[in-house]
Amino acid sequence: MKMILHFMRDYKKESILAPLFKMLEATLELLVPLVVASIIDEGIYHDSRRHIFLMCLVLFGLALIGLLFSITAQYFAAKSAVGAATAMRSRLFRHILSFGYTEMDQTGSSTLITRMTSDINQVQNGINMVLRLFLRSPFIVFGAMVMAFTIDVQAALIFVVTIPLLSLVVFTVMGVTKPMYKKVQGALDTILNITRENLTGVRVIRAFNREESEKEAFFEGNDRLTALQKFAGMISGLTNPLTLVIINLAIIVLIHTGAVRVNAGSLSQGEVVALYNYLSQILVELIKFANLIVTITKALASVNRVQDVFAIKPAMQEGQVGFSAQAESMRRDSGKRSVRNDARDTDAGKKENRKITNVSPAVEFNDVSFRYNEGGEAAISGISFTAAPGETIGIIGGTGAGKSTLVNLIPRFYDAEKGQVSLFGRDIREYTFRELRKMVSVVPQKAQLFAGTIRSNLMMGVPDATEEELEEALAVSQSKEFVDKKEGGLDAYVEQGGRNLSGGQKQRLTLARALLKKAPVLIMDDSASALDYATDARLRTAIANLKHQPTVFIVAQRASSLMHADKIIVLDDGKIAGMGSHEQLLATCSIYREIYETQFKKEA
Repeated sequence: MKMILHFMRDYKKESILAPLFKMLEATLELLVPLVVASIIDEGIYHDSRRHIFLMCLVLFGLALIGLLFSITAQYFAAKSAVGAATAMRSRLFRHILSFGYTEMDQTGSSTLITRMTSDINQVQNGINMVLRLFLRSPFIVFGAMVMAFTIDVQAALIFVVTIPLLSLVVFTVMGVTKPMYKKVQGALDTILNITRENLTGVRVIRAFNREESEKEAFFEGNDRLTALQKFAGMISGLTNPLTLVIINLAIIVLIHTGAVRVNAGSLSQGEVVALYNYLSQILVELIKFANLIVTITKALASVNRVQDVFAIKPAMQEGQVGFSAQAESMRRDSGKRSVRNDARDTDAGKKENRKITNVSPAVEFNDVSFRYNEGGEAAISGISFTAAPGETIGIIGGTGAGKSTLVNLIPRFYDAEKGQVSLFGRDIREYTFRELRKMVSVVPQKAQLFAGTIRSNLMMGVPDATEEELEEALAVSQSKEFVDKKEGGLDAYVEQGGRNLSGGQKQRLTLARALLKKAPVLIMDDSASALDYATDARLRTAIANLKHQPTVFIVAQRASSLMHADKIIVLDDGKIAGMGSHEQLLATCSIYREIYETQFKKEA
């Protein structure tokens, strides 16, 4: 509840005016039974048409003014509810963006989507209903009881017994259903997760003929959600019949008591009708209040779920320093290093092997270990190596050897559990995220493009890139040929996820986006797997000739993509099985030799 009040603090005026106008409307509504009683006792009983006409005008005036009050209250309530929900959603989104990969992996994207949409919508509805009815309904209930006492004390005692009984029913239902609705939202998370997996992995499901099993899993989750909703709805549905039974019994007692007192001359017929109207008002308002309680229960359950996300504190703490002038100087001076030409024949031409001297390492791993889950098996362990500015580092190994895990530690997507990762002579944990990610460009294993144009996708990291820079990035990434053929060129439309592009085109555009940053460290995480050998060779040659000479990390399954790297790291079960040049590893590392010979036999 404190969290809701926190987000409503910018809407104090609206939060006060909304219930205030509802109270004014309720006050007018309490006057209606008295006017009806006057029509019966004064107009109909004395056959005064003039009095009946005047009272009807009064009723019309009360209805019109009450409508204006109601519309005004609704406006302020909606403004406060929508504003608070918008602020909550924005804050939650910013909080989620602060999560590292670890928190995202643990929480799950489907759960976060549910809490940003469905749960916050429930909170918004709850705020709206509370501002409109939470004070109005009790005000009419107790106001009707007070008005009944002004008419006849003995008849009003019926109200004193009826209202506590009704309140007991309403609050008991609220207490029972609150935990149920939390389970309902949890079951909805499961359904969304299954649906999301089925939609994103539809090709895999069809390829392996898993449609029936996925249908069964979906229907099982859906049946569980339906059962929970039915049970919660059944308990909530008891509110109306129970309150109706109590109210109708009270009406029977009231009519009997009223008839006796009318015969005795203690009450008039109009006063009995007024008492009946007040009891009917109590019935209507308590039914509204019961529905309000259901809405509040759902909103409170949703608030708790949103609060659970806010309670997740990112384990990765941001550093406080930017890159020092010394690091910048090392980066700029990396082009002035001594160069040793070691010509090596390749299928795409010749490449310089640049040996770096007298410069601090661009990237250094010092006895680094990491595991994804506490108590789980280490993904990598005991990793130590250095990469000098301008070097090309190849990383190869079997599936699950820890290749992607290793390179994900460089831009600090994850924090090392043990050891230290350094960038230009400083621990990466000391840098701010913004400065760190300026220095590292990542081409992810799965090419990810966004709805928009090719230009908008390329300029995500460099919004002020010039046309020449865009063209250069396209040329280096081997994308220029197919981009120029598209209608609109750089302004050609890209569907969400790049659905209108082939796998190779998506990989090349993702690489162009990374190259446009001109960061001193470039990570290519198996980002050329969809390219043919000739295109891959041209790409490697173009990257080797980049003017800003980045330190390049290439994760690949193909030995041909790495054999001309300055240094190759062979991983096996999370550990370094070999490290050196292509020739050295062929002579000393059996795992690398096996990979190489197997692939080149296939190529032959």
